[in-house]
Amino acid sequence: MKSKLPDIGKISPEVFEELIYPRLGAKRSTVLVPPQNGVDVGIVEIGNQAVAMTVDPVFIVPEYGFERAAWFAIHILASDVVTSGLPPTYLSIDLNLPMEIDEDQLETMWKVMHQECEKLGIAVVCGHTARYENCYYPMVGGATVLAVGSKDQYVTPRLANQGDHIIITKGPAIEASGIFAAMFPEKIASAFGQSFSDQTQRLFYQMSVVEDAMTAVGVGVRENGVTAMHDATECGIWGGVYELAQASGMGIRLNKDKIAIEEGVPEICDLFGIDDPYAAISEGTLIISCHSSRSKAIVDALQTKGIKSSVAGELTDPKEGIIVIEEGKERPFQHPRVDPFWNAFYRAITNNEKRV
Repeated sequence: MKSKLPDIGKISPEVFEELIYPRLGAKRSTVLVPPQNGVDVGIVEIGNQAVAMTVDPVFIVPEYGFERAAWFAIHILASDVVTSGLPPTYLSIDLNLPMEIDEDQLETMWKVMHQECEKLGIAVVCGHTARYENCYYPMVGGATVLAVGSKDQYVTPRLANQGDHIIITKGPAIEASGIFAAMFPEKIASAFGQSFSDQTQRLFYQMSVVEDAMTAVGVGVRENGVTAMHDATECGIWGGVYELAQASGMGIRLNKDKIAIEEGVPEICDLFGIDDPYAAISEGTLIISCHSSRSKAIVDALQTKGIKSSVAGELTDPKEGIIVIEEGKERPFQHPRVDPFWNAFYRAITNNEKRV
């Protein structure tokens, strides 16, 4: 019998529904948002507060440089939990480090992690730190981030409604482009000039949705603003839109031509052979559903923070499915299934492109 598990990466929605979802331990009435495919957090009720939580690997890529790698590791974790609409508050972290990490590298890594947590208002409350054989980069442990707020403050896809507008921040392939810009600056400079390469270095630090999410919910939540948020990661905007539709039980009409796009992204994607940037991994791109009367206020608030965004679609009757509008023509949505970033990335590594 053929395995339903992927060759690499996250399990499919089908495996989640068949294997994981029916077996969730003890049932508790205090679970407000249980595990759902395509939802970044779970939420529980503790007293009169809602506590959102997310768990992920601690992802350290030495090739980024330890300062950038540590920044990214914290923002990956925080970016998931803020899709709850609640501010990131506590961190529990387990570092199972490879034997080759030295004291200076660990000190650099932890100082940056501390600094980013301090900036984001996250208190580190417990952890475990050790070096072990058979532990390797980039997965060097795991962490849980909690976000705490009032019970009328959180958002989740089940609160979304037909007619809600969809706002997308920054546009496609933020993570793919940011990683290429950080790791292959000489190749980019050779193709487009040193100034272009230097300018696209900023894309790496776009790989976070913390400010996007906190700015959006600052306008209002539920009937007064944001109803749901999702961080576009694997398979990028296409994957994120599909997961939002599934989790909310809605259809979606999405106008591709209205999606904002960061400068430098099309050129970098073309250079590294990514034919469809909208299918490429895009940590840093936030997909927001919101009450239609508040979408302009949210876009305006994001703009004041220097965050590109646009109203690019709306939630519809689930019977309509997902429709993409491109150059004025409608077409049925097709999930890409495979993120083009990974092949492009390994191809660049294999070809020994010049790196930092």
